Amino acid sequence: MSFMPKALCLDMDGTLLNNHNQITDRTFEMIQKIREKGIKVFIVTGRSLEEVKLIVPETTKLDGIVTANGMITNTNEELLLEHELPTTIVDKVIESARANQIYYEVHPNNGQRITLEQDKTYMTELIQDPKPLEVGINEWMDREIAVKDNYIDWVKELPRKKYSKMYCFSTSQEKMEQWIKQLDELKMEEDFTTSSSSFHNVEVMVSGVNKATGIKALLDFYNIQPEDTMAIGDSNNDLPMMRYVGYPVGMKNGTDQIKELVKEVTSYTNNEEGVYHFLADYFA
Repeated sequence: MSFMPKALCLDMDGTLLNNHNQITDRTFEMIQKIREKGIKVFIVTGRSLEEVKLIVPETTKLDGIVTANGMITNTNEELLLEHELPTTIVDKVIESARANQIYYEVHPNNGQRITLEQDKTYMTELIQDPKPLEVGINEWMDREIAVKDNYIDWVKELPRKKYSKMYCFSTSQEKMEQWIKQLDELKMEEDFTTSSSSFHNVEVMVSGVNKATGIKALLDFYNIQPEDTMAIGDSNNDLPMMRYVGYPVGMKNGTDQIKELVKEVTSYTNNEEGVYHFLADYFA
């Protein structure tokens, strides 16, 4: 081990999470062992804080969580950073999603994800078995759970509150590509940014905000430099994080763009406890 980090940033989907959206007990135990060495451990994810809480047990201690791709950053005890997606942008994206039959979720800074009741029929029809072969099992399962297990708050009107991001999905890669082009045209009118973690989704966020900006807030809080930080990730929404830290590590199942940036690639995929094996070997 030639590099000893003072902080470790861990992505969730495709990294900590296996293909069934679970983190193994061994991986949780390894995270605690890393913290016992005095290394700060942060989860850095595109998921909302509510989604993180559904997966990570309260007994797992963390030093910080960056959610919604940098929109909200928390330490153990306090909110460090919070951005808000203007409702004018949310309204226009919903209108476009409806016209193109795109699945969408509006994620509040606090609370359950929201979708308009008038769009429930077409969205529910989109998420019907069997799963399209080209869609990842974890992404499909997330949508099934959201729709079938009442993780979405279906409302008649969008409440005027703080929103961290919008998550949008299509079973058709071609359709998603075409819709992203429409969003790019909308950016000429409204100031926002987009990020995708697969060919079937796009997330809408405040311009200039990403995982790196959330990590920076945590590193400043703990007085740690980015060059003393390690990060592990797999998808293109991790690129800002990988460029920011001193020691980026890519997952074996990661994209080519991620693997071009990193110092190391894990020997195992996310579905083979890749993070556990890498940390166990690296810190042995």
